[in-house]
Amino acid sequence: MGFREKMRKMARMALLLFVLAAAAFLSAITAIRLAIQGREVTMPQVTGLKAGDAQSTLTARGLGMRIADHVYSDQPPDFVVRQSPQPGTHVKVPQRAHVVLSLGPRQIAIPALEGKSLRASRIELLRAGLQTGSIAEAHLGAYEAGQVVQQSPRPGEASAGSPRVSLLVSKGEREAAWVMPDLAGFSLPEAQRRLALAHLRLGSIQFVPAGDAPGGTVVAQTPPRGARISAGTAAELQVAELAPRIPDSQAAPENVLKSPPGN
Repeated sequence: MGFREKMRKMARMALLLFVLAAAAFLSAITAIRLAIQGREVTMPQVTGLKAGDAQSTLTARGLGMRIADHVYSDQPPDFVVRQSPQPGTHVKVPQRAHVVLSLGPRQIAIPALEGKSLRASRIELLRAGLQTGSIAEAHLGAYEAGQVVQQSPRPGEASAGSPRVSLLVSKGEREAAWVMPDLAGFSLPEAQRRLALAHLRLGSIQFVPAGDAPGGTVVAQTPPRGARISAGTAAELQVAELAPRIPDSQAAPENVLKSPPGN
């Protein structure tokens, strides 16, 4: 057998060994993956279960349980309120689920806030370990502005956890509103009279070229007519300029009296 034939045979042997080694390596990887996957389970839902039942459910899948915290809640004592990881998550055995157990409802007497100011109510809720919920406001003339009119939950009721107390707060009496009158075409004195009748006041006056409007009459106004305004609102008027007066020295000749002839 020549040297070249020996080299070819050795190359074939080396290739065969490489193929066998690669196959063995892939088989080992596959076996490891199968072994790992075989140790994975789906996290069951234990929220809402009693602690002992939750422990049994987890143990049945090769998982453990760790109590992370206790909180007040609507759930009875020793029931699972929250869990981590979440149900349906793929986890490895023997991973532990972290659970939060309920201490049961915490009885808190809701303080009476009606008739108090919003600021005082916030402080009282904070001292009681409660929170201010939604705040609605309404014009209620029988109550001062900023005064609490109604609350929910009602005073004296017991509630779980740290509930929010919603409040209805008065905005006081509704401010009187008026309708802006139409002043266009009226003289300035008449416009002032109509503003006074509407409980409004005259603001700035701007004189503009008259155009077709008679001099001294209102041609524009702010706010516009029909606008809803509060008492005391100042109205700004644009008034047509008056025609300039012609001095007597520039009067027309026919208006000048002539002396009779011969005088």
